[in-house]
Amino acid sequence: MAFDSDLLKRLRLGLSDDKQHLVIRSAAGREEVSEYSFGIEEEYFLADKRTLDVAVETPNELFEAANWSTGGQAMREMLQSQLEVVSNVHVDVGDAREELCFLRREVARVADQYGFAIMACGTHPTAVWRMSQPSPKPRYEEMIEDLRSIGHRNMMCGMHVHVQLPDPEKRFAVMRAMIPYLPVFIALSASSPFWNSHKTGLKGYRLAAYSELPRTGLPELFETRLDYDDYVGALKKSGVIPDESHIWWAMRPSMRHPTLELRAPDTCTFVDDAIAIASLYRALARHLYLRPELSHGVTSVDRAIAVENKWRAQRYGTDCIFASKDGPVGIAELLSRLIEETAEDAEALGCPDEVRHCRTIIDRGSSAEFQLRAYHDSGEDVAAVSRWIAAATAPAQARPAPLSI
Repeated sequence: MAFDSDLLKRLRLGLSDDKQHLVIRSAAGREEVSEYSFGIEEEYFLADKRTLDVAVETPNELFEAANWSTGGQAMREMLQSQLEVVSNVHVDVGDAREELCFLRREVARVADQYGFAIMACGTHPTAVWRMSQPSPKPRYEEMIEDLRSIGHRNMMCGMHVHVQLPDPEKRFAVMRAMIPYLPVFIALSASSPFWNSHKTGLKGYRLAAYSELPRTGLPELFETRLDYDDYVGALKKSGVIPDESHIWWAMRPSMRHPTLELRAPDTCTFVDDAIAIASLYRALARHLYLRPELSHGVTSVDRAIAVENKWRAQRYGTDCIFASKDGPVGIAELLSRLIEETAEDAEALGCPDEVRHCRTIIDRGSSAEFQLRAYHDSGEDVAAVSRWIAAATAPAQARPAPLSI
């Protein structure tokens, strides 16, 4: 089938690599904006569409169909119970939201044909990790061989946000300056209060389990590519890792793209929350890039405080009170300061409303709060939590149970 290239350009559409499928692509913006282009990756659980129990084995045909129908933007993850979607590169936040909605609808439609539903959350409420099976890919099979039980326990789904900076070499200074803010993204995205059918008492349990893996947690205080390359080189020469893609920090310089990749957030159940968090990260990345002196002020003490605040964000989510050198500070106050400081950046990037939506997340709670309400409103039936997640992830899959807010 032939497509009119001028029409596609006006409609902000493009063609897949095989020229057979339409895919949503962002329109080019002003030069200074396009330098801060971004993309989003989301991981979903695959679950039996009748029981919503997490899948153990999934057919290759499902992923082939999802990959075909999205123009190559859906694929397997480490475990057979996981599916990942990858957005195109965007400069327009509205385009990014439209594409993320499209990807969820499309993979949910394909999954349904094979008897599955998709669920966007950090941990599946009832999954039993001991039953997990690695995806049939050499990379994942090798990782399981190395990680053993810890690899099987990696039954978790996260959201990754890539932002391209004008000078990729300066990603390392921005990464250092960003460290104190990472707990905010963890709290806003918390969607993993359950593990193995039990209420964990944490709003974001995913990172607690993920921390069992090596080379996770907050980045080290590197500020230059030379420092980072020395670290990676030592691990590669020692046979510890084959390449830097095996560094799984909460934020890292991407190996494949000239971007700084945020990896800390849980997968958000609500699309608008995902877009809001990505927009805040993008605005903050611009803010820090334009103020390189800020990276020099981040010390080992600041990183140690951020490590404590990472735990507090996992534990309390949007009810978090953070530690600081000046004493306790509530997340609402800290977020308001952050939104005010990055207001010019959000305006320049065309996403002030999306950044302000982060306040809405604080006011009504993240996905973790909704899951806990579904649990309590149903008389502590964890299956009700799964039903709510499936419905909120892709509304066509089911109708969410009414919740009090």
